[in-house]
Amino acid sequence: MAFTHSTQPVYTVSRLNKEIRHVLEQGFSSLILNGEISNFIAPASGHWYFTLKDDRAQVKAAMWRGNNRGQTFRPSNGAQVTVRARVSLYEPRGDYQLIVEHMAPAGEGLLKQEFDALKMRLAAEGLFSSAHKKPLPTNINRVGVITSATGAAIRDILTVLKRRAPQLEVVIYPAMVQGADAHSQLIEKINIANQRNEVDVLILGRGGGSLEDLWCFNHEQLARAIFESRLPIVSAVGHEVDTTISDYVADIRAATPSAAAELVSPNTEELYNKVTQLVRHLNHAFKHALAVKRSTATQFEHRLQLCHPRNQLNQQAQKLDELSLALHGAMSSKIQRYERVLANLTPRLMQRSPEKQLAKSEHQLAQLHARLTQAMQQQLSSSRNQLSLQANRLDSVSPLSVLARGYSITKNQQGGVVKSVNDVSSGELITTELADGQLQSKVV
Repeated sequence: MAFTHSTQPVYTVSRLNKEIRHVLEQGFSSLILNGEISNFIAPASGHWYFTLKDDRAQVKAAMWRGNNRGQTFRPSNGAQVTVRARVSLYEPRGDYQLIVEHMAPAGEGLLKQEFDALKMRLAAEGLFSSAHKKPLPTNINRVGVITSATGAAIRDILTVLKRRAPQLEVVIYPAMVQGADAHSQLIEKINIANQRNEVDVLILGRGGGSLEDLWCFNHEQLARAIFESRLPIVSAVGHEVDTTISDYVADIRAATPSAAAELVSPNTEELYNKVTQLVRHLNHAFKHALAVKRSTATQFEHRLQLCHPRNQLNQQAQKLDELSLALHGAMSSKIQRYERVLANLTPRLMQRSPEKQLAKSEHQLAQLHARLTQAMQQQLSSSRNQLSLQANRLDSVSPLSVLARGYSITKNQQGGVVKSVNDVSSGELITTELADGQLQSKVV
C-alpha cells in the first residue's frame, strides 16, 4: 500500500519527540502535586531521579542538582511528598517526566494549601479589612497577654514592658499555644478577657516554630474570635518571617512578641521631658533658697566669732593637729621599715618554695600522659586497620559475595549441593539459593 503525503509533513522520531516536549512544557509550565516516592536514585552527578506514584498511576521525575542543593528534606522511598514541577519529555526514550523544582513533605504542603484557602475565604468575607481594625487606646494602663505562662514569649514581653513602661500593669491569661486543643484555649482566654474588661489591650502570641507548631493560630474559629473581640488585639506569633491567619485578622500585627510589647508601651519621651523640666525648676529653686540660707548663716557666724571664745580653742586644736601628724609620721616610718624587712624575706622564702618542684613534676606528668595517649591512639589505629583488613579478606571469600554477583547454589532434597545432573532425579524438588532469597524447582 502506498502512502501519499503531498500536503502532510513527514516527521522523524526525534522531531516528533522534540515538538511533543515543547507542547508539554508550554501546556504544563508549573503544577503542584502529591505522591509517593519510589525507585529513588541519587548518582554522583548530584541529580535525583525517582518515580512519583499514587494507588493507580505513576510518573517518572527528575530533580536537577541546582534545585535539590538547597533542600533540607532528604527524600526516600515510600515518603509522601508535595512537589512543584513542570512536565517535560526525555527525547532519547520518548518518556514523559516531571522536572521537579521544589519538594516538601506532603504534610507541610497540605497545611500550606489549607492556609492559603482559609486566607482567601476570610479575606473575601472582609475579616482582614482595615475598616474593621480597632486602634490602640491613647492611654494604656493595663495590658493583657494571652500566651504560654512558661514560654519565651512572656519573658520577652515582660522584659520590654519593664524597661519601657514599668508603671504598666500586666494581666496574664495562660493558654496552650501548640497542639490540637490550643485554639480552643486561646478562644476561651479572649472571651474571658472581653467579659472581665479589665485590660486596655490584648497581646496574643508565642515564640517561633514550624508551620505545624504555629498551626493553632491558623484556626478559623480563633480568627473569628479575634475579629469579634471588643478589646483591640495585637498579634505577635513567631518570628518576623512567620505569618498566620491571626496576624491578618488582628487589629495590629507585630513581628515578634518583643515588638508587640513595644507597640503597647506608652510614649514615655514626652513624660520624660516634662519630668526633666520639673527637676530643672526644682533644682533652681533649691539652689536659690540654699544661697539665701547660706548668706544668713554666714552673717550669724561672723557675729558669733566676734563674741565666742574660739581663739583659745583654735590654738589647742592646732597643737592637737601637730601631735596627730607627728604620731602618724612615726607610725608610717615604722610600718615602712617592717615592709622593707618583709620584702627582703619574701624572695628568700620563694626560692625555697616547693611550687617550682611541683610545677616541674606536673610538666613531666603532662608529657608522660601525652605520650601514653599517643601510644594508645597509635595502637588503637593499628588494631582497627588490621580488623578492617581481616574483614575485607573475610568478605572477599564469603559465599554471600559470590551470590551477590549473580551466582546461585542449588541443593537437592537431602541438602547436598548439586554439581552434576546425576545428583538429582526426575520429579525431585530442588532449592536454588540466590543473594536475596530462595527458589524451589521441580526436576523434569
